[in-house]
Amino acid sequence: MQAPDDFNPAPGNAEELEPGLRRILAPNPLPMTYRGTNTYLLGGRSLAVIDPGPDSQAHLAAILAAVQPGQRISHIIVTHSHLDHSPLAPALSQATGAPVFAFGGPEAGRSAVMAQLAADGLAGGGEGIDTGFAPDIAVGDGEIIQGDDWALEVIHTPGHLGNHIALAWGDACFTADHVMGWASSLVSPPDGDLTDFMASCRRLRAREWRVFHPGHGAPVTDPAGRLDWLIAHRESREAAILQALAKTPATARALAVEIYTDTPSALMKAAERNVFAHLVDLTARALAAPQGPLSATAVFELQSR
Repeated sequence: MQAPDDFNPAPGNAEELEPGLRRILAPNPLPMTYRGTNTYLLGGRSLAVIDPGPDSQAHLAAILAAVQPGQRISHIIVTHSHLDHSPLAPALSQATGAPVFAFGGPEAGRSAVMAQLAADGLAGGGEGIDTGFAPDIAVGDGEIIQGDDWALEVIHTPGHLGNHIALAWGDACFTADHVMGWASSLVSPPDGDLTDFMASCRRLRAREWRVFHPGHGAPVTDPAGRLDWLIAHRESREAAILQALAKTPATARALAVEIYTDTPSALMKAAERNVFAHLVDLTARALAAPQGPLSATAVFELQSR
């Protein structure tokens, strides 16, 4: 499932999506960010800025210019600490006096297996962690963040990153990079965890939603269908990996080359990380196992069922 070609808003413009909600596209189009990061302004009087975005003076100016007479930015909420979502938060906080809310720092919410991989020396795959990020106020799963005329329920959705949260606004949900409007999410160990990602998908799927407002791309108007597609997409990747391992043991890199035949070379490293995320999950479920210690370069083999 790919994004429609007609999603191409002008960066810096505050576009109303529905009453009380506007979106400003950040000027950071990249292969991993599509047209750029979506920053949301929620509220009529006290405004919540959801995902202030990358460290961009132009984007900071656009956010501040969108504050209308009688309005003030009272909350800055960061869904996760990737470089395209969180770095502008300190400057925006300094300019407005609003505190920064998030689940925690870059390693918050990391699963035990990913913490061990990181301790063993596995570094991120180049997705860009905002290593210095620290919220003023840490929020946990189920907490309510409230302004004058809006309320958001925090839903911890680890998988893309351990500190990733979604934000429920009635029957709408800000899904950031867990459910995007243009492609499936990257899950790259040790920051991303596929076991957590699938559990988060199924948790969101258990609720009734009208619309998802994602971190990249257009609003998702069929949330249930999109989640079903994401789950099925990952299950099909898993099936392809198991089929390949049934023929011969292989590394994540070899499996990525065999499975991701239509992927541009610039994205093959990300594909390899996605395959490794599956292999970690399959190892935890005793469906595959590394020949030796668990690592990104290990040779994996199928386990008998």
